[in-house]
Amino acid sequence: MLTINVAVLLAVIIVVRLRRRTEARSRNDEQVTVLIVLVFGVLVAPTAFGQGVAGVVGQLATGLTEAGR
Repeated sequence: MLTINVAVLLAVIIVVRLRRRTEARSRNDEQVTVLIVLVFGVLVAPTAFGQGVAGVVGQLATGLTEAGR
């Protein structure tokens, strides 16, 4: 039996949707893309990968904040 991880499926959908030209997107299309990305974030956040990404982004934000002082 084939199982599909929902987060991986959403990641593929996001990549396919973002590869389209910006001019070809309607307002509803952009809203659906944002919704898909938010759901992807909720699915990935509790995983070890999500925690690692959050740590890297947090360190980057701290570095940029301190560099601006």
